[in-house]
Amino acid sequence: MKQIRIVYKYLQHFFTARHTGGHGVHSPFLFNFTNFVIYEKNPFYAYKAIEDIRKSLLKDKREIAVTDFGTGNNRQKTIKSIARRSLKEAKYGQLLFRIVNYFTCQNILELGTSLGITASYLASVSRNIRCTTIEGCAETAKVAADGFKKLGLDNVNQIIGNIDEILPDVLDDNTNLDFVFIDANHRYEPLMRYFEQILPNLNDNSVLIVDDLYWSAEMEKAWKSIKKHPKVSATIDLFQLGIVFFNPQLNKKDYKMRY
Repeated sequence: MKQIRIVYKYLQHFFTARHTGGHGVHSPFLFNFTNFVIYEKNPFYAYKAIEDIRKSLLKDKREIAVTDFGTGNNRQKTIKSIARRSLKEAKYGQLLFRIVNYFTCQNILELGTSLGITASYLASVSRNIRCTTIEGCAETAKVAADGFKKLGLDNVNQIIGNIDEILPDVLDDNTNLDFVFIDANHRYEPLMRYFEQILPNLNDNSVLIVDDLYWSAEMEKAWKSIKKHPKVSATIDLFQLGIVFFNPQLNKKDYKMRY
């Protein structure tokens, strides 16, 4: 039933979203962002090394004990099965890389490290970046740490623990965030709580990304609430990801785009 819902939502998105670059986007800021970030096709130097890590994870038959605070499920899983189910497609990690690069973000927070591919893209833009990533499962975080080491990413600060419990302390240590990626608890109340907790640490030029917008009815409800929030200006819905801007100079506008 869940898969049927997602397919239905995707078809809705496909037939109502823009699909030709920035045409119809009147804001010069968002027009440039659309053309030079979202639809940029040139590969960056860091992509191949990260994708090599992905390939190795997809072949890794080792079993680890997985703790999922979001669902309450605890079980043994192979790394390759986790990689198949949880890793974002390369094009999304590479989009996040381009966003961080375009805005020269320095202070980054990720909620939900998983196996570390997304954090690798975020931290690879520049060694001057401080990328803090939170993961609830210690065994999964250990696999991610191996990947960071192989990539030479000593600018990733891994924190292991339940986001519900440790996020306030993490935010106390990261008071001015340029970029936030939320890929954690996929329920309405926790997501909105994370969003409200993070808001005071953002500035007008910050970018926040919400993952899995249509994963469930609760996620879709949360996305609608975020779009309506008075501190949010423009948003871009790419179906898989939602991009949120806070610049008061932007007109309140919600865009849907194919990606």
